[in-house]
Amino acid sequence: MRPLLACLLLALALPASAQIYKYTDANGNTVYTNQPPDGTAAESVELPPTNTVDMQTPKLPPPTSSGEEKAEAPYKVLRLTGIPDDEAMRANNGSFVVGVNIQPRLQPGHRLRLILDGQPYGQASNVTSLQLTNIDRGEHSLAVAVLDGDRVIQQSATETFTVQRISLNSPARQPAAPPPPKPAPKPAKPASNG
Repeated sequence: MRPLLACLLLALALPASAQIYKYTDANGNTVYTNQPPDGTAAESVELPPTNTVDMQTPKLPPPTSSGEEKAEAPYKVLRLTGIPDDEAMRANNGSFVVGVNIQPRLQPGHRLRLILDGQPYGQASNVTSLQLTNIDRGEHSLAVAVLDGDRVIQQSATETFTVQRISLNSPARQPAAPPPPKPAPKPAKPASNG
């Protein structure tokens, strides 16, 4: 059966103008070939015309005019929560957590990533509580982006806030002085008899 299939595939691969012959070999298998064997009766096979397909040139979408609106964002609400508005963020070690308000829920395959001072921060995640660690004191900007793979599909408004950390020179950061050593107990005086 395999030789028959191989011959049939070879026959189909030949150009349409080639003549194909069919015969039965000594084992009773039907064989297709482009050259009839000597001394064996072979019949000519008429092949139907081959199928042809015109190559389609891809059509680019028409350019959008500046007046057209961009595609609608997949999330109606995307904003950060837990960032103080009027006062500094008190984080003595520079670590704090921010929340993400997102509606509707995060779609499968989408991830959230913080954008701190214009740069991606941390790993993309599918949780809506994101931690920042060891952030320097001073003013910072923060946003959250929704990623589909490596592509940003939507980004929140940027929030500006100030981190207030304890000074490195603060007495509160100095280790407490060890307590003074206790005086050694005095040896007991021997009792006198007399």
